[in-house]
Amino acid sequence: MHELESILITPEYLAERLADPAWRVVDCRFNVMQPDAGPAAYQAGHLPGAFYADLDLDLASPPVPGSGRHPLPDPCRLKSLFGEWGVTPDVQVVVYDDAGGAIAARLWWLLRWMGHGRVSMLDGGLPAWQALELPMSTRPAGKHDTRFEGAPGAMAVLATGDIEMASGSDDLLLLDARAKDRFLGRVEPIDRVAGHVPGAVNMPFQMNLNAEGRFRPADELRELYQAIIGEHPAALIACMCGSGVTACHTLFSMELAGITGARLYVGSWSEWINQDAATITTSDGNTR
Repeated sequence: MHELESILITPEYLAERLADPAWRVVDCRFNVMQPDAGPAAYQAGHLPGAFYADLDLDLASPPVPGSGRHPLPDPCRLKSLFGEWGVTPDVQVVVYDDAGGAIAARLWWLLRWMGHGRVSMLDGGLPAWQALELPMSTRPAGKHDTRFEGAPGAMAVLATGDIEMASGSDDLLLLDARAKDRFLGRVEPIDRVAGHVPGAVNMPFQMNLNAEGRFRPADELRELYQAIIGEHPAALIACMCGSGVTACHTLFSMELAGITGARLYVGSWSEWINQDAATITTSDGNTR
């Protein structure tokens, strides 16, 4: 078994390993407002040998009444998908997108949730790859006939009921990865209600990145998060966003910083607002 890679790798490092049969690359580009844009971008050009993962079709289940926009995928479907990619325990998976890891982090988290620890993020994603004029391809990756042996449960999750039970107590610190204006309820371009969960703390996922769209160094990330979480142990921290996707970016960044064990609020804001008795805080500080 080869050595476990860092969860964050550079384009130069990946370029030297593209031909390695024990490596898999997955393109996760997706636009929530234009769902067809990601698949079209993949077809127009991607990293050589890369598979494509569609956020709506592969990295989530269809929403149902009362759920958020991106429920977790069925584990059996994930096992089949990962098998098609040829993911075995010794295979290193690299995920990327063109949005600073905002979507790719969901696949990083799902692989980890299913028990596959050998998964890394491409730092800077496709823009960093192209800036170095590294090779691109339009050829789709060939499917494998492999049995993926993992099972769900290796990453911790929370449901809306858990958030409701912890509301108003010090038992849980809820970090919301949405942009500040969405958190405050000043704008809401996606969900039907604006605002945030009472008591939640805003930590936009964009803060994890530098001006070039690369992840901040681990020591900077640790300083950033320690200023927010204080003495809270990671097990009492939950990460959320609009639908449980960019919250995975927070979890990835915390792990880069050496803060492990925080949980994902899967339903996030889009599920919270579907509850009949949901309380909501807005920019004026009022809770209703």
